[in-house]
Amino acid sequence: MSNISLDKETFYRRMKKLYAAWKAAAADSKSDDTLGKVDCLVSCVGVDEDTLYSKSTALQTWLFGYELPDTITVLTENSMCFLASKKKIEFLRQIENGKEETELPPVKLLIRDRNDKDKENFNKLVQEIKKSKSGKTLGVFAKDNYPGEFCESWKAVMKGEKFENVDISSSIAHLMAPKEDSEIITVKKACLVTVDVFTKYLKDQIMEIIDSDKKVKHSKLAEGVEAAISDKKYVTGVDTSQVDMCYPPIIQSGGNYSLKFSAVSDKNHLHFGAIVCSLGARYKSYCSNIVRTLLVNPTDEIQSNYNFLLNIEEEVMKKLVSGAKLSSVYEAGLELAKKEKPNLVENLTKSFGFAMGIEFRESSIIIGPKTSTVAKKGMVFNINIGLANLTNSAATEKEGKTYALFIGDTVLVNEEQPASLLTQSKKKIKNVGIFLKDDDEEEEEEKENKTEILGRGKRTAVIESKLRTEHSSEEKRKEHQRELAITLNEKAKERLAKQSSGKEGEKLRKSTVSYKSTSQMPRENEVKELKLYVDRKYETVILPIFGVPVPFHISTIKNISQSVEGDYTYLRINFFHPGATMGRNEGGNYSQPDATFVKEVTYRSTNTKEPGEISPPSSNLNTGFRLIKEVQKKFKTREAEEREKEDLVKQDTLVLSQSKGNPKLKDFKRR
Repeated sequence: MSNISLDKETFYRRMKKLYAAWKAAAADSKSDDTLGKVDCLVSCVGVDEDTLYSKSTALQTWLFGYELPDTITVLTENSMCFLASKKKIEFLRQIENGKEETELPPVKLLIRDRNDKDKENFNKLVQEIKKSKSGKTLGVFAKDNYPGEFCESWKAVMKGEKFENVDISSSIAHLMAPKEDSEIITVKKACLVTVDVFTKYLKDQIMEIIDSDKKVKHSKLAEGVEAAISDKKYVTGVDTSQVDMCYPPIIQSGGNYSLKFSAVSDKNHLHFGAIVCSLGARYKSYCSNIVRTLLVNPTDEIQSNYNFLLNIEEEVMKKLVSGAKLSSVYEAGLELAKKEKPNLVENLTKSFGFAMGIEFRESSIIIGPKTSTVAKKGMVFNINIGLANLTNSAATEKEGKTYALFIGDTVLVNEEQPASLLTQSKKKIKNVGIFLKDDDEEEEEEKENKTEILGRGKRTAVIESKLRTEHSSEEKRKEHQRELAITLNEKAKERLAKQSSGKEGEKLRKSTVSYKSTSQMPRENEVKELKLYVDRKYETVILPIFGVPVPFHISTIKNISQSVEGDYTYLRINFFHPGATMGRNEGGNYSQPDATFVKEVTYRSTNTKEPGEISPPSSNLNTGFRLIKEVQKKFKTREAEEREKEDLVKQDTLVLSQSKGNPKLKDFKRR
């Protein structure tokens, strides 16, 4: 550990802050701060893999930047004592040299002695405690209870000395809650990881499951999220080795909801209704969190309730400013709820969030009805508001009858303006609502629309034909004759024009659409891995452009060429565009000639195979070249056939002769 550097400046700055708070609390006799009642601060950290968060390790991380297991810290009026193994003491020697710090007592480092089981070291620490102020009251973290021989021995010594213990967890939490600029940067990076994993992985996975109608368990989805958190494909801009989960991801649907972060993703299959997703990434020990509810085919009532929840979150963020009492912030959100939907107040979560930092949840700083704590600039909060046990009367399935709505974000408290949103992931109904339509429904809708248009036309025609004055039958006949004459003349003109030109007027180039909606886009691995992919079904080539798969219909491609130069294969694709030279029956007029057109695209890929690869990366370009040629040939053949058919004269419908006699060939003689 001696090779690891310790930020001395940060250590001394934060330690001064701790001692100053201790001194101020002791000087103020009216203060409720427990820090003022203690004679020294004692913390013992052991080894416990089951304990993810504790105030002792949070204090260590805050001061040193690292967790130091099997270490005892005793902060007295006259000294700062640390008992640890030889390697850890070598690491801590970097702070021992700061003797010029007059505002702080000197640092005393004690190396563990396993021969006498640290009896001598424990005795030295007890003497230091007794010298500090009255030497009777210890400031401890009451909930921290580490197992192991080292910690048990220390606890036995403390018990034998009959010191009085006072819990200072809340005081230290309030001290560490306002974040410094460097801490805010780390929290923002943690939020970036959380948002990336949710939008790039989890949301995409759920959309694919719904689209493909797969059966996937909640626990399986949660495992995928845990794997994605360290995958550079989804997480960018940070050191993935320092990224961890704040808690196991929680995916809930199908009527079983628990709007707590202690909930566990069960083994039930994902139900296509209200899907609550909670996940949080931890970067360099600093936590972040996001909660979103994805809604599949939500009714108007569900959408209304969801928008109501968004309004409450917005109100809470608006009131969460520096100097605001947290109970007042809660009351503001509750008042809005009572005003907008009083019938749903009982369904609301009992608190609207909590402070967050090195520990995921700071239980003493909650946005709740009884919290008198005042928000300060730089505090980071996890706002989470939910509605539980709601009933969907329109649901046909048992799983969809009961649903819950839950939203949560990581926010930063500012001076005189609403809290800043750090988890920048869209959450409006248009972003989280998944509206599914069957092909049959779409066809029916189209038919209905057509019928409505025809119906209106007929009604108008009837109205127009009703004249104020009735005409005689002779006048009506003459009017009809004039209309017929005009129609016949127009048809004759058209026929003569066609004969003189020899062909029909120039047609607009047929508008080619690859996919009518994003749901038709193929979800093959090649598309996700940003490789060149040819979709033969829709006669489309999907090309990766600026990290986004972009579909081009085969009719837009003029020609392609492939070449091999050294270790690389090049594939060049030329497109039709206004101003390009076009062959016979190619191009035509463009429906949007003022649009921006891509002229050509060139891709390069290596022919060298990496160890473990089945084929070189250039094989994708080779396959693409071959398939584009095939699809192009097929498309051009079909178009040529269509052009041939255009010249054919359509035969009129045969009409059966009404004469009773059989047709006869007169004056016919057979030789």
